[in-house]
Amino acid sequence: MLFNSLNFAIFFPIVFILYWFLNKNLKLQNILLAIASFYFYACWDWRFLFLLMFSIALDFFSGIRIENSKTKRAATIWLTISIAINLGFLGFFKYYNFFIDNFAELLKGLGFTVNMWTLKVILPVGISFYTFHGLSYVIDVYKKRIKAERNFIDYSLFVSFFPLLVAGPIERATHLLPQIKKERQFSYENAVSGLRQILWGLLKKIVIADQCAIYVNEIFALHYGLNGSTLLVGAILFSFQIYGDFSGYSDIALGTARMMGFDLLKNFNYPYFSRDIAEFWRRWHISLSSWFRDYLYIPLGGSKGGLWMKIRNTFIIFLVSGLWHGANWTFIVWGGLNALFIMPSIIFKTNRNNLDIAGENSLLPNLNEFFKILITFGLTTFAWIFFRSDSVIDALKFIRRMFSRSLFYYPQKDVLWLFSIIIIFIMIEWIGRRSSYAIESINIINNRFIRWAFYYVIAAMIIYFSGEKLSFIYFQF
Repeated sequence: MLFNSLNFAIFFPIVFILYWFLNKNLKLQNILLAIASFYFYACWDWRFLFLLMFSIALDFFSGIRIENSKTKRAATIWLTISIAINLGFLGFFKYYNFFIDNFAELLKGLGFTVNMWTLKVILPVGISFYTFHGLSYVIDVYKKRIKAERNFIDYSLFVSFFPLLVAGPIERATHLLPQIKKERQFSYENAVSGLRQILWGLLKKIVIADQCAIYVNEIFALHYGLNGSTLLVGAILFSFQIYGDFSGYSDIALGTARMMGFDLLKNFNYPYFSRDIAEFWRRWHISLSSWFRDYLYIPLGGSKGGLWMKIRNTFIIFLVSGLWHGANWTFIVWGGLNALFIMPSIIFKTNRNNLDIAGENSLLPNLNEFFKILITFGLTTFAWIFFRSDSVIDALKFIRRMFSRSLFYYPQKDVLWLFSIIIIFIMIEWIGRRSSYAIESINIINNRFIRWAFYYVIAAMIIYFSGEKLSFIYFQF
């Protein structure tokens, strides 16, 4: 069930009305949300619902066993079992064919003729996200950051809560479980704010991401016959496609949850206004970046062991992050490139320089900030080429042709209208960069006519550009 579909437009109001009808009964509210979440997931493929339920049961009982263990060794055994099974399922569904195919290629390169048997494994939607929910929970119980949850319904809701189930944000039990166990009161202000954020998320997805996708798909598929300037246009459009697509999903998820009294983790914080790569990764897919920081980077030693340990650990988390995104060398190269791009700030200890926002005390960024933003966006866009390409070879051919003499030719695609929309979108995001989402503070406009006209324009654009319902990019991860 897509957020941008008629099915969801029917599903959510029904759940919302029933949910607040049960306002005085927290237990029934949570049961309703758990059932709705399982139904939401089953709409993709009901067969994988059993895998989700198994993962929930595994981590629920593992958490209790870890907490009840009399010795550290017993707790470690239960933690290891949970992690091994979770990663085992994730590895099988996501990476089985990738490793088999690469092993076969390795043997072939050594002169051995092999006929490796591979399965047509269907990737369960959202498996990377709900697996990481469960892993963080059992690790936090083991580290005594949180007590083991004894209510199976509440824990099931934590893992399967439908706004975040298939594409995040990756929640922590320390943040979401207390909200699940606490009575929630209807707030008109939160409901309006949630609707406003959903509206902005739909604009990002339908008007920005999906319209960019039309050109991006064609340009990347036919890159061998297009000139360099057209390929540059394709790379830039993909940068806005993936941002509009993923941050749009997050906006809809956060807005939907807020309407039901939940505060989810913020996943994007205007990343394309970053002035270096370190700042970009503090602002892009924040829940995943912080997950890897807390559960991989710090346990590896973090930045306490000197420069070489910092470099090693940074490369590890970026390469693992790349692999997390998919079973393709393109994602690993993408992760490696980002590690290389962030190295100067690690080596020269400037990675914490830009903790404020660009142009914090002014309407526009100064010239120095402006060029830093452009350079950071350029490096990010370059890395996105590998992320989007079908293979590393395709990415290299794309880049080689893009930086040819034809880079200075006129683009072969007429996208001026789309760039005009993107520029207006950037301006609105820039003006609203101090808020949680770009139009959060639109209510400061006292003129009600102007405010509602703005909403109607957004709604009209969403309706006008609504056509084929494209899936969210991160559903494949």
